[in-house]
Amino acid sequence: MSSLSDPAPPPARGAGRLLAVSDLHVGIADNRAIVESLHPTSDEDWLIVAGDVAEQVSDIAWALELLAGRFAHVVWTPGNHELWTIDRDAVALRGRARYDHLVEVCRGLGVSTPEDPFPHWPGPDGPVAIAPVFVLYDYTFLAPGTTTKEESLARAHEVGIVCTDEFMLHPDPYPTRDDWCRARVAQTEQRLAAHDPAVPLVIAGHWPLVRQPTDVLWHPEFAQWCGTELTADWHRRFDVEAVVYGHLHIPRTTWYDGVRFEEVSIGYPREWRERGHPLGLLRQILPYAERPATPVEAHADGREETS
Repeated sequence: MSSLSDPAPPPARGAGRLLAVSDLHVGIADNRAIVESLHPTSDEDWLIVAGDVAEQVSDIAWALELLAGRFAHVVWTPGNHELWTIDRDAVALRGRARYDHLVEVCRGLGVSTPEDPFPHWPGPDGPVAIAPVFVLYDYTFLAPGTTTKEESLARAHEVGIVCTDEFMLHPDPYPTRDDWCRARVAQTEQRLAAHDPAVPLVIAGHWPLVRQPTDVLWHPEFAQWCGTELTADWHRRFDVEAVVYGHLHIPRTTWYDGVRFEEVSIGYPREWRERGHPLGLLRQILPYAERPATPVEAHADGREETS
């Protein structure tokens, strides 16, 4: 793994756009076609890919190689699907070893990861550091009416809303996923605190930094797989220009404490066929062009136990 003393971030190439997308799920044929359709509008456009590219390493590499060949720079952070260990994947690694392998795949493609120095996007008002973060979740987004992780998980099982992570996302060598989460939060927090405050940040992760975006889930029991209370003040503590996330399959723009949060997921065909892509396939993060508020779609549901 790299450290803060690693080589400098990629050099500035000009003033294009900073774009973002997540939850590509290219293992699904219709979603693969969407990824094949993604193109920059400028040779200087950057792209954040905020997790859930696919489950198989070969599919993940295919998509990131395609995008890295089109965009000036690509920044990736994993979602839960990349971390699944599934029988049909030729790469049988589990837990941190699987994550480490994906980091090396990305580095071979010239794609920045959470283990690399924050690349500086050369914006029109000065550079902005892109901080891809991988922090997982620790079940602290408790199901309503529960007070412990055990109670919250029991409630989810009672109502049949259980994330597939419970069976396919292994935390090795950590005892539990929440132990891995706490380790990742501590490591990431240290890096954010060491960052030069003169350069504003765009924080990009798969899971939302705050709980509020999960309030609209049809099944609130699913929220426990959607983040951690440990990151709830990061957008206030650090100089954050915007926060990018996915996972919920509810593409929209919201604001918390004056900071813009962008959920940038494509989602599954059954979802985007119903709602379309009202905010576009690629979300422009910077320069920010204010858009009308968009309604939250009813398909944003915790039934996506495969999420």
